Amino acid sequence: MKLTQPHWNLDPLDVRILTLLQQDASLSNQELAKRVHLSPAPCLRRVRRLIDSGIIEATVALVDRRQVGLQLLAYAFVSLESHRTTSSEQFEETMRRRPEVLECVRLSGDHDYLARVVAASMEDYSRFLDQHVLRFAAVRSVSSSFELRVLKRTTALPMPDLTR
Repeated sequence: MKLTQPHWNLDPLDVRILTLLQQDASLSNQELAKRVHLSPAPCLRRVRRLIDSGIIEATVALVDRRQVGLQLLAYAFVSLESHRTTSSEQFEETMRRRPEVLECVRLSGDHDYLARVVAASMEDYSRFLDQHVLRFAAVRSVSSSFELRVLKRTTALPMPDLTR
């Protein structure tokens, strides 16, 4: 994978740091430095630079949704009547605010949005649709698909090979 934006100024050590932090962001600076063969101070400077530049957006704990009672994961494909209404703007704001919406993206193609939504049950998901999605006049239709089995799930991005 080749970087297309040279202003990132990543080198192989940065890539190794990013790879390790994507695997386990709880690594101490001491351990991270050891794994990338740097002393702790320069390693910490690099991590801070990656954070300050926005390459590292956030450090989070990934929680198993089932362990906290969120048994259902739905993919809601939403189609709107029109994007030029106050109602569609309100829809977008609602999607940003609702905690059960893990991700919502505007799409090209047959549907306008795809929302990834968690719920404790089908009843809770249905209530979410009724109260927070279908109430908008701009929403023409919602088509839902439900997770049956996960083949792969990762938050790690593929890192460029800078050794070429």
